[in-house]
Amino acid sequence: MHEISIKSDVLADNTLAAHHNREHLHEHRVYALNLMSGPGAGKTTLLERTIAALKDRYRLAVIEGDVQGRADAERIGRCGVPVTQINTGHACHLDARLVQRELHAFPLAELDVLLIENVGNLVCPAEFDLGEHDKAMVLSVTEGHDKPDKYPVMFHVARALVLSKLDLLPHVDFDVERATRAARALNLDLEVFQVSAKTGAGLDAWLCWLEGRIARVKGG
Repeated sequence: MHEISIKSDVLADNTLAAHHNREHLHEHRVYALNLMSGPGAGKTTLLERTIAALKDRYRLAVIEGDVQGRADAERIGRCGVPVTQINTGHACHLDARLVQRELHAFPLAELDVLLIENVGNLVCPAEFDLGEHDKAMVLSVTEGHDKPDKYPVMFHVARALVLSKLDLLPHVDFDVERATRAARALNLDLEVFQVSAKTGAGLDAWLCWLEGRIARVKGG
């Protein structure tokens, strides 16, 4: 009971901070996407391609979450958009309070879109609301089509699933239909995109969906 109480308190505090973040984003009409995945699924590469495609039409900023280091933030910084790094230390996820501190450091009145790259983990990020509008999950074909069955919460809370590294599909044992079917069994409304950030295949559909979500927040 003691452990359950502590977890409840943590999630309650996070919910309050997430509510604050959501109101702050709503006030400035900034769309926020929380991008989640396991380590090495290709989140950063997908972000690079997404930024390159959208930065001439939208004012973008990025929050990078990692246990330690700045490698991903440095990569995103070379894309020419504002980026800030959150190092969580031992924590395997971002939380709303960590994001809240960085949110107030950004000039939100000068932004349209905030992209948040969460810490690479298939469990913890799904449990913590950051105040974002949408959660999207990246699952690479190198990880295995059984991941929806093993890590159901991630797929249940995501609005979009990007099956990444499709250029490697001929070289791995990954069943796209099986993964998609298992994910949609957990979430009937899940949008699924098959993407290779390396070749650009499938990016147009992902970008079209993302721009539609941005337009809902911007009122376009």
